[in-house]
Amino acid sequence: MSRKCLRLWQAKLRSTLFSSLLMGAKNGRLKEDDARRYFQQLINAVDYCHSRGVYHRDLKPENLLLDSYGVLKISDFGLSTFEQQVREDGLLHTACGTPNYVAPEVLNNKGYEGTSSDVWSCGVILFVLMGGYLPFDEPNLIALYRKICKAEFSCPSWFSSSAKKLIHRILDPNPATRMTIPEILENEWFKKDYKPAQFQEEDNVNLDDVDAVFNKSKENLVTERKEKPTSMNAFELISRSQSFNLENLFEKQMGHVKRETRFTSQRPANEIMSKIEATAKPLGFNVHKKNYKMKLQGDKHGRKGHLSVATEVFEVAPSVHMVELRKTGGDTLEFHKFYKNFSSGLKDIVWKSEETTTEESRS
Repeated sequence: MSRKCLRLWQAKLRSTLFSSLLMGAKNGRLKEDDARRYFQQLINAVDYCHSRGVYHRDLKPENLLLDSYGVLKISDFGLSTFEQQVREDGLLHTACGTPNYVAPEVLNNKGYEGTSSDVWSCGVILFVLMGGYLPFDEPNLIALYRKICKAEFSCPSWFSSSAKKLIHRILDPNPATRMTIPEILENEWFKKDYKPAQFQEEDNVNLDDVDAVFNKSKENLVTERKEKPTSMNAFELISRSQSFNLENLFEKQMGHVKRETRFTSQRPANEIMSKIEATAKPLGFNVHKKNYKMKLQGDKHGRKGHLSVATEVFEVAPSVHMVELRKTGGDTLEFHKFYKNFSSGLKDIVWKSEETTTEESRS
């Protein structure tokens, strides 16, 4: 067992089910301040998942844990899905989850957004924390689904008026007008004694150590070449074979970017560097260069701070270069949006084999 897996296993052993806390609470409910504190942690955790394109789809007290410090953790991602799994209409279509916590649009079987459906479940959880019972609970599933789709519920008298308003805005049956996480974060009831989530920089690397970002050796660093080789190299030769086309290894990732991506180019290394700089600056990024390493620093403050990207050019064969980009700070979804605009400005330097060019011409 790896150290990472061992740490995760040990952490789970030290955790307790959040639902057991409710069972031990007076009347099965928490005081409003306690409920707010756990709800704040829940929203932070769900927001973190969404920022990485992960939708839980089965949020409920039974899937929440408390560590030894009383910090809430989300568990059981068995029904979760990824941003890349949405259909062409931008929606999810698999109906899943626990009936009492599931959003109305999931039941309608017309497609739903993972973010808004998770927010609905968070609203139900908040109601349970403060009320000690479910807002939607019927022995008959049809009656239960009817109440959920119409959002037929009422808050008990001990809920504060501001808490009632927040819950009603979250448990809005219309996902288009339902409260979003950014709106929840700005809500006055929510912000009381709120402690923003602290996110560590995933890779706080300076220009002198960009190699550590990509975990590559210095042997692969680009060296200046004044002359282009006249003979066809093995990498280029393989690329012309349809069955051994290595182009797919790199270019397919341009449409499926995570936190790191790469592309190949047959242009000179200094031209690649200049093109990256010229493309990044209009997008609002400050560029720091050293040799064939670059750090792109966004000037706008996003949801997880300033977006920063480490870039490095490697030589994989004479006249063939590989460019690697990796997010070293900021939000992953913002990195995706940046790369979509960024890659469109690099189309003229991205290497395409003759077969690919011919296919594009035909289409």
